Amino acid sequence: MESASLLSERLRSHRLTAPARTVVDAASHMLAVQSQDFTAGRWGLAARTRAEPTLSAVDRAFARGDLVRAWTMRGTLHIIPARDLRWVLSVTRDRQRQQAAGRRRDLGIDGAMVDAAVAAVLPRLRDGGLTRSEMFEVFSGIGIDPGGQRGIHLLSELTLDGLICQGPVVARDGVSREQRFVLVDQHIREHAAPPEPLAELFVRYVDGHGPAGVTDFAWWSGLTLGQSREARDRAAGSVVEIEEGVYVSGVRPRRSSSAAAVLALGAFDEYYISYADRTAVCAPEHLALVGPGKNGMVRATIIADGRVIGCWTHASASLGAAPELFVQDADDGAVRSALERFTRFLDG
Repeated sequence: MESASLLSERLRSHRLTAPARTVVDAASHMLAVQSQDFTAGRWGLAARTRAEPTLSAVDRAFARGDLVRAWTMRGTLHIIPARDLRWVLSVTRDRQRQQAAGRRRDLGIDGAMVDAAVAAVLPRLRDGGLTRSEMFEVFSGIGIDPGGQRGIHLLSELTLDGLICQGPVVARDGVSREQRFVLVDQHIREHAAPPEPLAELFVRYVDGHGPAGVTDFAWWSGLTLGQSREARDRAAGSVVEIEEGVYVSGVRPRRSSSAAAVLALGAFDEYYISYADRTAVCAPEHLALVGPGKNGMVRATIIADGRVIGCWTHASASLGAAPELFVQDADDGAVRSALERFTRFLDG
């Protein structure tokens, strides 16, 4: 597929040139937005929504129970519509456990430890939920040391069990990055139940990320190539193959005539991270500058006409500092405007 057409279609699929009406609509379209950097994940939704929603508007969607955060795939935290959490985990749970099995054995996490943790936290979670540090205090109280990532892996295991998710954002001065763990059965009002969950995962990926192929879906979902091919085959008729092995949604959102050509996207943004080959959106010589690096980080990016032209940080944007641009002919005014939109998101 010709590069300019590929980028144009991906920008539209990602709702970056065809923004959704609300934050929840953007989340539903994307299905799962990578969010181990919680501020970046929330910005990823706002950047895909009309009328410049603020951070507090996104947080209200968590408070209402419309959005949650959970380890939905690849052992990585994502923001996901609450109603989609259960069926997505039904597809990805086993693979995530396979991928984490060795590390959990090293940490001594077994069925008995998980059962003890559940018995200890369940009564405490029924009254509004617990923060991560409070969950760790409960673990420590029954003799489970949460250090060395043991606590995080236990939280992930309870999430994969369908018991907990991260819900309301804890109120703090400034930007809060903390949520309460809550009981899924108590917090989520309704659960979607697609008849073919594996096919649905492929369709929803293509809706929010196409044009894309099976290897891209395998990377994003964490499923094996065999499972990913099966997902594609089951989804036949629900996606459109525009050339061999490349799929788009049958119904694509309408582009906005006022969409900006230059965008400031957050760390780990889906537009960059969600493909097996990222050279379509980033020049090969710049990949190492964006990441993932040795520390696993993927930096926030400046995008112009669908291509990465530089990196930035949340702190530098708030202070008005210049981003790190990779090109000499960038439109400085458009770059500044893109970063100012992020600061308005934070400041309301």
